Amino acid sequence: MLWNRLKDAYIQLFRRQLAGADALPQLALLGLISGSLAAAVILIFRYSIEWPLSYFLPDNNPENFEALNWVTRGVLPLSGAVIIGFFWYRLQISQRKVGVAYVMERLGYHQGYITFKSALTQFFAGLITIGSGQSAGREGPAVHLGAACASLLGQKMKLPNNSIRTLVGCGSAAAISASFDTPIAGVIFAMEVVMMEYTIAGFTPVILASVSAALISQSVYGSSYAFTVPQLEMASLLDVPYVVAMGIVLGTLSAAFVRILQYFMGFQSRPIFLRILSAGALTAVAAISFPQIMGIGYDTVNQTILGELSLALLCTVALVKLMVTATAVGLGMPSGIVGPTLFIGATAGGAMGMLGAFFAPETASSTGFYAMIGMGAMMGAVLQAPLAALMALLELTNNPNIILPGMLIITVSSMVASELFSQRSVFLTILKAQGLDYHNEPVTQALRRVSVGSIMERNIFRCSRLVSLEFAKEILAKEPKWIIIDKDKKPTSALPVVDLARYLEENDEQFKTAEAEPAAEKIMIDLLEIPAQRKDITPLYYQATLQEAMDQFTESSTEALLVERTSAPMIKTVLGIITRSDIENYYQYKRR
Repeated sequence: MLWNRLKDAYIQLFRRQLAGADALPQLALLGLISGSLAAAVILIFRYSIEWPLSYFLPDNNPENFEALNWVTRGVLPLSGAVIIGFFWYRLQISQRKVGVAYVMERLGYHQGYITFKSALTQFFAGLITIGSGQSAGREGPAVHLGAACASLLGQKMKLPNNSIRTLVGCGSAAAISASFDTPIAGVIFAMEVVMMEYTIAGFTPVILASVSAALISQSVYGSSYAFTVPQLEMASLLDVPYVVAMGIVLGTLSAAFVRILQYFMGFQSRPIFLRILSAGALTAVAAISFPQIMGIGYDTVNQTILGELSLALLCTVALVKLMVTATAVGLGMPSGIVGPTLFIGATAGGAMGMLGAFFAPETASSTGFYAMIGMGAMMGAVLQAPLAALMALLELTNNPNIILPGMLIITVSSMVASELFSQRSVFLTILKAQGLDYHNEPVTQALRRVSVGSIMERNIFRCSRLVSLEFAKEILAKEPKWIIIDKDKKPTSALPVVDLARYLEENDEQFKTAEAEPAAEKIMIDLLEIPAQRKDITPLYYQATLQEAMDQFTESSTEALLVERTSAPMIKTVLGIITRSDIENYYQYKRR
């Protein structure tokens, strides 16, 4: 019994510490735990994809779709589309949302709460999509699964919502790190793409989650890189103008990719089964002639870097991959996006490298070099995340020689896409097409990082509206800041205790006279009638962030929020009270 009490007390203390924005040791511990859980799930997901494909595809190669006969290449993606379409048809519209955009939606509108059912949906949808040879990547499903693991951990522990938001970032970073063995890129991806903010308190747990995931991944797969890359470098500084030109071309391809995706998302009113079937049919037709577009396609990227593919093939598969992926995702196929952008960037970059070698053989760099920097340029432009793209490029290739030209081409391509074509991040574009306008203002982010439990007034006293004079004096002796007044056994109003003290002081003589009269009755005070600046109250659950509290103030037009915790079914415990001025004063103080 004593052990249970001590455990409950420690858990409550742990939650209270996490309510603030600077609970670094606690968040660091949670980062390690959530990163390890996410890595385990991602490894299971990756093995579930590679194991059956190794038996089904020739040479036990899980990416060797090219070795299949043309009939199988057509039937496989079409069959997968039928299964996914039927699966999606059975689900509600809200249950079909998966991938990185879904994680961002849960962060922006639901404080990072991700359900176990959505994780299961993503797991099996990802297996069928990649396993059936659709043009897809595994990083989108991985981020969803990693974020879900971390979110469910926070929900199970009933942590404040600001902590759950950080855990979602930890899970996202761990997913990228475990999928590609890229711990730095995992951290930057989580902060720049998913959470869209950089904070010192957020960096530490995300870094630890990413590192723990990379260690677990390396213990299973070893320290391997996604691509077989020779140590190539830029031939000379005369190559810089051509790198800039490549950035312009890839930025244009990025804008085309997002515009095509956006256009086909306009068909959301059409039956989901027909949309998925159309996407599968398009993939099947393209795969008959160009099997390189099937699956993840990293084997084709490796061949491009090693200069093993022809110019005509590179140009064709880059355009076909772009068209098929953008169309399929726009029609509703649950495909990852980052992997295809790396494929498109590598093949388009390799093609431009061959053209450069043809026109300027003495100054042009190798085809593999252009393919490498093309990957980063396309990823950075599509995601509008230049730093994440640069870190991914560096870690995926393990080639420090690409940093300078990589920085240049990623910056150029991102600016061309955003400034010349007004392109936003592909994930923000998806959310907007779904009717969601993702907000990321500094004030909103600051308020989301703090829970109401960190600044609420806990020194309160709860009583009924009618109290005796003696009991009123006992209340004052306890020195609470607020009196919560119950009406019909429900809290209805908050009374500043100073107003009760002033009322008793102003009527002290009258009370003494009344008490001195013969057969005097007990003096009763109605706390809802005495002159006071009472505030109407609305309940708020204790895990809420300050941003949720401000939203509640706006929606209810109330003056104070009563912070409650459900301690048992139908039983709520009042923990404190918070006013709008409390939040405004906190934010003003933190800005100084």
